Amino acid sequence: MAEPADVPARLLEIVAGLARELQPERPGAAVHLDADLDRDLGFDSLSRVELLLRIEHGLEVRLPEQTFATAQTPRDLLAAVEQARSRGARPPSAVPGQPATAPVSPPEAAVLPAALGTLHEVLAWRATHQPTRPHVVLYDGATDAPEILTFAALEAGARSRAAGLAQRGLEPGDAVALMLPTGRAYLESFFGVLLAGGVPVPVYPPWRPSQLEDHLRRHVKILDNARVRALVAMPEAKPLARLLRDHVETLRTVAAPDDLPAADGSFRPAAAHPEQIALLQYTSGSTGQPKGVILSHADLLANIRAMGERVRADAGDVFVSWLPLYHDMGLIGAWLGSLCYAMTAVLMPPTAFLARPARWLRTIHEHRGTLSAAPNFAYQLCADKITDADLEGLDLGCWRLAVNGAEPVSPHTIERFTERFQRYGFDSRAMTPVYGLAECAVGLTFPPLGRGPRTDRIRRAALEREGRALPAPAGDTDVVEFVACGHPLSGYEVRIVDPAGRELGERQEGRLEFRGPSATRGYIGNPRATAALFHDGWLDSGDLAYVGEGDVFITSRVKDLIIRAGRNIYPYELEEAVGELPAVRKGCVAVFGSTDRRSGAERLIVVAETRLTDDAEREELTQRIGGLASDLLRSPPDHVLLVPPHTLLKTSSGKIRRAACRELYEQGRLGQPAPAVPWQIARVWLAGLGPRLRRRGHALRDVGYAAVVHAAFAILLPPTLLAVALLPRPTSRWRAVSRLARTLLGWSRIPLRVEGEHRLTAGGQRVVVANHASYADGLILLATLPRPVAFVAKAELQSRPLARWFLRRLGARFVERFDPRQGSADLRNLVDDARRGVTLLFFPEGTFTRAPGLRPFHMGAFLTAAESGAPVIPIALRGTRSLLRSDHWFPRRGPVTVIVGEALHPAGGDWHAALELRDRARQWILGTLAEPDLAGERPAGPPG
Repeated sequence: MAEPADVPARLLEIVAGLARELQPERPGAAVHLDADLDRDLGFDSLSRVELLLRIEHGLEVRLPEQTFATAQTPRDLLAAVEQARSRGARPPSAVPGQPATAPVSPPEAAVLPAALGTLHEVLAWRATHQPTRPHVVLYDGATDAPEILTFAALEAGARSRAAGLAQRGLEPGDAVALMLPTGRAYLESFFGVLLAGGVPVPVYPPWRPSQLEDHLRRHVKILDNARVRALVAMPEAKPLARLLRDHVETLRTVAAPDDLPAADGSFRPAAAHPEQIALLQYTSGSTGQPKGVILSHADLLANIRAMGERVRADAGDVFVSWLPLYHDMGLIGAWLGSLCYAMTAVLMPPTAFLARPARWLRTIHEHRGTLSAAPNFAYQLCADKITDADLEGLDLGCWRLAVNGAEPVSPHTIERFTERFQRYGFDSRAMTPVYGLAECAVGLTFPPLGRGPRTDRIRRAALEREGRALPAPAGDTDVVEFVACGHPLSGYEVRIVDPAGRELGERQEGRLEFRGPSATRGYIGNPRATAALFHDGWLDSGDLAYVGEGDVFITSRVKDLIIRAGRNIYPYELEEAVGELPAVRKGCVAVFGSTDRRSGAERLIVVAETRLTDDAEREELTQRIGGLASDLLRSPPDHVLLVPPHTLLKTSSGKIRRAACRELYEQGRLGQPAPAVPWQIARVWLAGLGPRLRRRGHALRDVGYAAVVHAAFAILLPPTLLAVALLPRPTSRWRAVSRLARTLLGWSRIPLRVEGEHRLTAGGQRVVVANHASYADGLILLATLPRPVAFVAKAELQSRPLARWFLRRLGARFVERFDPRQGSADLRNLVDDARRGVTLLFFPEGTFTRAPGLRPFHMGAFLTAAESGAPVIPIALRGTRSLLRSDHWFPRRGPVTVIVGEALHPAGGDWHAALELRDRARQWILGTLAEPDLAGERPAGPPG
């Protein structure tokens, strides 16, 4: 007999071992004394019977059977075991169960357990083990006093907002757009969406009224592509956000963050598993169909851990960031990275930095920031615009990692920033140029820690004409410079390929492809772009690059490259040079190619923002830009266009949208005055009029169809009840009801297809199992099965007189789900029925939900089959969930397919044979349905 001190651990070993058998998809499920046996661990009544046997033999005790009818947690079982041991109750002899290693509760420490696989678990672990630790220091830009947000406060706020979303009808898997600035509301809303089971879709709020129409039109494409169900927007944007509902058919709710909090004590966070979508990150594309990168919990955590390993992040670090939280570097790198490593994240809105760049450096100084990140333009802005007076007393000696990424890194900027701020303690080795992309979550290549930046001077002509990155001699002036972005993170690989997909050698320019643990599975709702992304297991980055001495050097975006007279022209170098001219707004220059419609040749276009209005001054500036281009590229531009400030379109991270600028240029609209804001709003409203009318037409059509279905049901119900009441034999009743069910489907004009029904026509023993997706499942099976079956129904239906009478007249069997003793007796009766040749039909999921996916299977059907020796016939039902969803009686027309699988014969009559049958049947149904696997989606309880 186990020693008293070993009993809790031994009990948890037994529970964990059975839980792994029942749910092999969740090998790391949290098994602790307060885990709910049903909700958290998936033990139905028959599984509890098996657990009873294993505990009695493993701990050498005999437990009262009522213990398993009342016990809700392993702690309840432990109390019963200890009471039985005190009485000296010993078990009957039997074969002991199979023990498993008991999970060990993580210690009170900052190091995150590697077993945590979702953002839900990470937040819960931090809130449980470090509830009062400051997680985020928030500056709102209006005051100098920050707000401190602890891990516990973040979780509490997120749960409140999640409850509010759930009350507004958010379903698991629904996309929720967040159009919010940096602040507590964003942080809580992001996790609120996750805890409610939704998928966050960060979008950026409008900044300038002059580009309001373009802003809304871009968001329409994103929200429609993501099939967003709800939009959480800042209060000022709500009137504009409501206009989006006319254009986005799926959008149902527009709310401000303060509309969401709900104190609902009954709310429980939705289940999550590592492969579930945690984020849709839209890339900064400008034309065509948007590309929403699918990122799972596993993707995000894998990338965060790989970056943290490379930079040696720990709880002693302080991450200072002004990066917007709708951008991957700010959201994933700064905030979620800080969450995973228990770093303090000091966050400020982007406008605080743009208005006063010194605020960024001052905040690093005041909070002794060790990590911070920004695009190249931010470092240039600090070097050029901050006065010495603003830097008095500044100490940047604490800043060990200055990440420079998200846009091309300029050697000039690095040199200028380092030279300017070395006297304020900045270590040149802290400057860390990196490369990443949304398709990889955020980070892909980082240089070795503390190495400092490395610049490559290569021959311009060889690169432009031959694609070879040859190092230039010391005296050569016709060179182009690129900054090294480091080596792939641990677990990642990169390669450079030519247009035919052949891998290139050292210092040869080509397309950069990568693979690794956070590589996206594709773009949501965009199969064409997804197919173009993958090449033999590698993902196309869309960037041109070369590798030299192990470092990756990015040369250009493929779509930005300009091919002119057989030469490759890279726009960034000319944009930077033009931006240095006194009359040009820095960072507001676009260089792109435009095809001449008459000649078909690529034209070189330079667009620059300026405040100059005098014609002579503008002409002089145009000449200077043309001369600069000729000197730098040895090719004069075909057209130099000077435009007013705020004309050029930019992405949410401040990068020039060259393709969108080219489109406006070719339409003759670039540089044209923006319409008045009311007219822009009116045009958006008018553009939504057609979709609004079509939607109402669809709604009327749907209501009409529902009315027809309900009328048909009302007409056929009396003869159905009459047939069930009067016909003497169950077989006759079945045939009559089956015929009436087919009539109802025919009147409802539901396309119905059945495959493999011949597998049910033969006589003999069989147990039929089908997935459960809708109220319509029973009707569909009544209409399609070629011979009578006995539905196995939950005992609760007997409390409804009409349902009890109807089902009994059709030969249904009722089973008890919550009382193990009665459940065992019901199982014995089902085994006897199966041995007599009764065809039993089970829905082993036990219930259904609106969200697509196959839930875990209970064991009753498979124990019945194993003990009776009957084969299992699996059936896959497709389309019934859309026909009639959970909690609604509003039918919708759609095709339904019933697929009958091959018979699966049991390999024995014991528990393990039943487990094998269950897994084989479930795997076949899952593969046939092509729906998500929800077997791992039971919520984990709090750590023990």
